[in-house]
Amino acid sequence: MAQMKTLLDTMDGMAKAAPEDGLTLREIMDRLDQSAFGALLIVLAMPVSIPFLYGIPQIVSVPMIALAGQMVMGRAEPWLPEKLGARRMSKAGLTQIATGGRKWFGWVEKLARPRLQFLASKPAERIMGILLTIFCASIMLPLPLTNTVPGIAVAIVGFGLLAKDGLVIIPGLLLGSGWVIGLIIFGEALTRIIRDFVGGFF
Repeated sequence: MAQMKTLLDTMDGMAKAAPEDGLTLREIMDRLDQSAFGALLIVLAMPVSIPFLYGIPQIVSVPMIALAGQMVMGRAEPWLPEKLGARRMSKAGLTQIATGGRKWFGWVEKLARPRLQFLASKPAERIMGILLTIFCASIMLPLPLTNTVPGIAVAIVGFGLLAKDGLVIIPGLLLGSGWVIGLIIFGEALTRIIRDFVGGFF
């Protein structure tokens, strides 16, 4: 029996076949051939998970927020407004996402399988969407390193949703919640530490 093609396999193939000017988010959605929110959240969260990557996280976080908001509203399938769907990822960027995805999240995809499936049900998705909206909003903070942790959290939750694996969803939600709580409690101090740390390189 042929092995089922995984999301990371699909991303590898998509990056290799993409034209030099890349693909729009709408084209990526079509090529993923997935009706689940998890798949698109994973693809968008991967570049966000890369430390010291400026500009892209703030751009990608907007469609991520839109998708999380649709989960709250209970939409059956993800949808992006025309302007967001027209945003483009270059071939080089898609290749980096595919390579980085395999490197950093391949273990999650291998571990994920149907468990505690009630956590991936539609009612649970609506509650989860509220948390994901907050995680994605925190990515928009114009500070170094603030995109990595919530990006990783969203990607892990995405893999859990895609595989209907509550045991993967839980640590993703805990990681993202811990990050947001930390920002609220230690936000001012964290901002000062990060700026001093980055300033030391210049």
